[in-house]
Amino acid sequence: MIATVVIVDDSLTVRMDLAEAFTDSGFAVLPCATIAEARRALDRNPVDIVILDLLLPDGDGLEFLAEIRAAVGRAPPAVLMLSTENEVKDRVRGLKGGADEYVGKPYDIEYLLVRARQLARGRQTAAPGRLTVLLIDDSPTFRGELAAALEADGYRVLAAASGEEGLRLAAGERPAAVIVDGVMPGIDGATVIRRIRLDAALRSTTCVLLTGSEERGAELRALDAGADAFVRKEEDPALILARLSAVLRRAETSAAAEPATTLLGPKRILAVDDSPTYLEELAAALRGEGYDVALARSGEEALELLAVQPPDCILLDLIMPGLGGKETCWRIKASPVVRDIPLVMLTAVEDRAAMLEGLGAGADDYIAKSSEFAVLKARVRAQIRRKQFEDENRRIRLDLLKSELEAAEARAARELARERAVYIDELQRKHQELEAFSYSVSHDLRAPLRGIDGFSRALEEDFAASLPAPAGEHLARIRAAARRMNDLIDDLLELSRVSHQELRRQPVDLSALAREACDALHRRDPARRVCVEIAAGLDVDADPRLLLTALENLLGNAWKFTAKTENARIEVGRDPGPAARGEPAFFVRDNGAGFPLALAGRLFRPFQRLHSETEFPGTGIGLATVERIIGRHGGRVWAEGEPDRGAAFHFTLSAADALKRPRPAKSQEDRHGETLARAHP
Repeated sequence: MIATVVIVDDSLTVRMDLAEAFTDSGFAVLPCATIAEARRALDRNPVDIVILDLLLPDGDGLEFLAEIRAAVGRAPPAVLMLSTENEVKDRVRGLKGGADEYVGKPYDIEYLLVRARQLARGRQTAAPGRLTVLLIDDSPTFRGELAAALEADGYRVLAAASGEEGLRLAAGERPAAVIVDGVMPGIDGATVIRRIRLDAALRSTTCVLLTGSEERGAELRALDAGADAFVRKEEDPALILARLSAVLRRAETSAAAEPATTLLGPKRILAVDDSPTYLEELAAALRGEGYDVALARSGEEALELLAVQPPDCILLDLIMPGLGGKETCWRIKASPVVRDIPLVMLTAVEDRAAMLEGLGAGADDYIAKSSEFAVLKARVRAQIRRKQFEDENRRIRLDLLKSELEAAEARAARELARERAVYIDELQRKHQELEAFSYSVSHDLRAPLRGIDGFSRALEEDFAASLPAPAGEHLARIRAAARRMNDLIDDLLELSRVSHQELRRQPVDLSALAREACDALHRRDPARRVCVEIAAGLDVDADPRLLLTALENLLGNAWKFTAKTENARIEVGRDPGPAARGEPAFFVRDNGAGFPLALAGRLFRPFQRLHSETEFPGTGIGLATVERIIGRHGGRVWAEGEPDRGAAFHFTLSAADALKRPRPAKSQEDRHGETLARAHP
């Protein structure tokens, strides 16, 4: 995607220089001499970047910047302030006013282009899966033909006519691959690849070297330089594309949490000196190396600028009025945000004591002032390179530490999973043994029970007339105990069955199952008069056999515990509000004997009863069976009650599995069927 840049500057020379450079670099350019022209350009066009002068004939650049930032209804462009107003206060005003970058005049055009590409890349997103290829070749014809073939094959192409321009593009764009001609004026292709391989941020970039030479050793020299592939220029473009695709498939992508910084990208120097003459000479020398130079005339100005625009290196005069170099250095090195920025101390005093004073304050290097800046520039490059290597080493150490932690976590997770698996195998085995034991005992107990009940009945039938009254009562109790034991066995078998029975979920009408269970209760006890209300449309996703068993137990309890209640009432419905976890919940409620709420937790334990056998008979297994069934559905069951005021049992069948069908409108027949008035005795 082509980025659009609006250049707002009242200098015709600056506009023409910038417009030519940005157009040659592939930008769409809209030059404007006034704020009014820029305002119209922004209204008519989607803009990625605005290069904005501070002083304009029809207004203030900072006021226009605030207007751009306050605009609504469009994506805000990145703003790069470019001004002769290079005082610290102007930079601070611009950056605090919302500028993304501030560059002083005179400017380095290559620095501007790289920063503009970085700002544009931050706003634009490449098409998914579309890789960027940088093509470096001094032949416009070959460059155009290969670029067209690459674009037709789905690549995004950046083109450069020289090795120098290509390295700057590589630093700003971070392409997936570089295709470079081996022979070019200036920096040749092999040197381009070597510099890419030396840069931490670019060294994993796929590099293909092109050559028109037939020399036998050309390929070996290309590979020695670090190229991933070697292609002759006279070969068919389709072959070049195939070789590129092959090396891209082999390339390993970096998984670093933070991308490394690049030495080839734009760098900013903060120069601090109270001498305007020396400061301007120093700035001119550094700008000639492609640096953007911010100037501060005191330690106070330097600290103010560092708060809004940290540089890549600091040059600091040792002796200055006000806040001197040593105190300024101490403050910089005490700040966690900027203390790692390389700092070179400058002084006109050439003695050992001054050097020790500067280094003792925390400076990374020390150099005597001179009108010959070659040594200073070399020291600056060395400090920036050292900082980049330190950052890379720190990143590598963090990556290694992260890998070690991940490996340790993986080992711990595997060990935990193994222990958990052993525990679950073991648990299942014990569960199976317990179920087998329970099932076997239940079946083995039936034979002696049948004998006890049979012989007791025979005694009653054969010797009823001759047995004394106490003996007859004892026989009755023996037979009652046998029947109770048989009921316990039946309930234990039911509990075992629901534990290992296969769960087969399907859409179920809970309302219909509840009516079926209530009809069975009435057939067994037709003399009871109970008002049963069952809400219609209780649609769930469940195993119908297991759910019917749960309802039979819940409704059987309600039927039993309302036996001594006048105007007995049982309700089945859906809770009006969500349960504690947001799951749809259902209830079975009665107005019977109830129970103390503090004892609710005992209800679902096997053989736990809150009423005596003579008051309300039962085995204490039914609610344990209900809990087992609901648990197998991924739901919960809980109880509420109050003595002599009834009880309510609530249950869920898991939110994910509850059907979300709309409830059907109730017909007259449905409304009539909701209340089941049982026959009078």
